[in-house]
Amino acid sequence: MTVPPTPAPGHPAAAAPGAAAAPLTWADPARAEAFRRWIERIAPQQQLRPDTVRLASADASFRRYLRVDTATPGLARIVMDAPPDKEDSRPFVQVAGLMKAAGVTAPQVLDWHQADGFMLLDDLGRQTMLDLIDRERPEANRDRYEQAIDALIRWQSASQPGVLPPYDAALLTRELQLFPDWYLARHRGVAVEGKLRETLDRTFALIVEANLRAAPVYVHRDFMPRNLMIDGPRMGVLDFQDAVYGPVTYDIASLMRDAFLSWEEDFVLDITVRYWQAARKAGLPVHEDFGDFYRAVEWMGLQRHLKVAGIFARLTLRDGKPKYLADTPRFIAYIRATAGRYRELAPLLRLVDQVEGTATVDAFSFGRL
Repeated sequence: MTVPPTPAPGHPAAAAPGAAAAPLTWADPARAEAFRRWIERIAPQQQLRPDTVRLASADASFRRYLRVDTATPGLARIVMDAPPDKEDSRPFVQVAGLMKAAGVTAPQVLDWHQADGFMLLDDLGRQTMLDLIDRERPEANRDRYEQAIDALIRWQSASQPGVLPPYDAALLTRELQLFPDWYLARHRGVAVEGKLRETLDRTFALIVEANLRAAPVYVHRDFMPRNLMIDGPRMGVLDFQDAVYGPVTYDIASLMRDAFLSWEEDFVLDITVRYWQAARKAGLPVHEDFGDFYRAVEWMGLQRHLKVAGIFARLTLRDGKPKYLADTPRFIAYIRATAGRYRELAPLLRLVDQVEGTATVDAFSFGRL
């Protein structure tokens, strides 16, 4: 999962067009020189103004994004700086093409220096969906969520097997293992052994089995308001390089159980029903009964929440990015809410309550943070 700790590309907090370019820092002088040569080489054809290059955002990975103005007033481009020894940009290029073919607005690759890991992209604007969310009036956001559903339906409707990596049992299990490895053992100092290990193993097997019962489609894997750009009537999609072919339930679970935003369950149900109805109309392989579909979405969300709690702990402890752990309580609340609703997950709820020192959650309270 990639979550920008500073404004995402196109975020209004990034420098405005024509603004004085803040000095960029480069850990490697040779890489700085390689960038200078590349940007100056492509500048005439792309009508770039290299003197305006500035930071747009950093990434939870080793990528960062720069913004550069063009000769056309108000028109900027985005540069992805992805060192090839640390980041493989080929999936980004592949999925950008798949999204374009699906009719989904996504950054298109205008130039790519593969050897050095520099990529020029079009700019999808300066506001994310998250910027425009009215947190106090859920119903005021319904149109934005319907825009997101429309983009998601188009993406999923283009699905074909054998194109993207499979979101299979091995990958689901590896992701779940981030929770005991990083959140429990490294962050909480819990010894993951004995009965606790047995509880986790049994629960993880149930979660994986349940999630693999959902039919496979293209999965964005981080489809949430912070990665959706609003530029007039169009909605653009970012951060798709980790896309896979897996459960149809995953992206709607990401959208409605956000890393940085929580809603009461009545609004979650409202939007999830709207997605389910649109998916059925589009011929996507969702459950015929909404109750069955909602249960599947919850179990898929549980896998994501356990994974992300581990990732956020790892970002803090390994990568020196402590701000991510501030959002961990949101994921623990999601985990407890879902585990409290299903009898098979009661052992997981008791385990989490013991670790967190919390009381049993009301099984029908989704909660807001």
